Amino acid sequence: MDGEDQKLPAWVTWQRRPFPDANLLLLRGGRPALVDSGFVGHAAETAAWVRAHAGDLSLVVNTHWHSDHVGGNALLQARGAGIAAGVPDARAVARRDPGCCLAEYLDQPVSPYTVDEPLHDGQVLRLGDADWTVVSTPGHTPGHLSLWEPEERLLVVGDALSEYDVGWVNLALDGPDAASTALASLHRLADLRPRSVLPAHGPMPADPSATFAAAVRRAQRLVDDPAGAVWYGARRIFAFALMIRGGVPADEVEPYLHVRAWLTDAARLLGEAPEALATELVDTMLRSGAIALRDGRLHATAEHTPVTAESLRVPYPRAWPAAAPTTAEAAERQ
Repeated sequence: MDGEDQKLPAWVTWQRRPFPDANLLLLRGGRPALVDSGFVGHAAETAAWVRAHAGDLSLVVNTHWHSDHVGGNALLQARGAGIAAGVPDARAVARRDPGCCLAEYLDQPVSPYTVDEPLHDGQVLRLGDADWTVVSTPGHTPGHLSLWEPEERLLVVGDALSEYDVGWVNLALDGPDAASTALASLHRLADLRPRSVLPAHGPMPADPSATFAAAVRRAQRLVDDPAGAVWYGARRIFAFALMIRGGVPADEVEPYLHVRAWLTDAARLLGEAPEALATELVDTMLRSGAIALRDGRLHATAEHTPVTAESLRVPYPRAWPAAAPTTAEAAERQ
């Protein structure tokens, strides 16, 4: 589906991808750049696609550090690309914080990488042959950012919103105001009045104004109903776990959930025992059709691309090797 939307300029190559990957967005020109790099299980496919469309890549820009957005970073960096990310993510990755990418917390593997270029709100960044402005849009994660190209009025929104959804928020880790923060970020993006919105998941919205209006309504519901926001996140995280594992045997699902940090946190916020919440989560998602039992395994029913078990065997960030200093850091030490 490369270049399927005629509203995009010729120097933008976009491809929609199902979970567990983010969409591909390639900005060609003097400084070829990729926005987000998908899931680690498909890193080789991502790298091959980039090479076919742009040759050598200069930079990967991460909208945020979840596994479906940074999974190709390590391979692309090994092949010469720099990595750029918001300052909060960059600092945590540099110090090898065990919580990097929420990889262990969410049980979503990420291969080790470093951030070469920390990005600040309002910074102008050359990508391809155009200047893009970094727009800090916290909420889905504290370090989430968007990208704005004012001449063509293109807006890259990461997981802040899509045509059908808004990003889940983590009230346990990011505090009770995370949903309000996400809502404020949506208003900031809507005020830009983009001509084209490029989300990390799903299609490009045909009507950006209507899409923002719907997203604001959805985000307001997360603000008004904290328990609903917790449930929303739990359903999304659990479905993703089933996607990347090709399903989980039915008799192993609840023991798997009982030891997940995200579920323990959700249970605490909801005033439930983790075991009770695990049972309720499975039953609720079975009844809604979000998951299904086939051949003794529970599977996510949303469209997704299979992942090999071998590709998940990467270390958690607490076991990542020490980060090499960036060029700027090395210069400072001399």
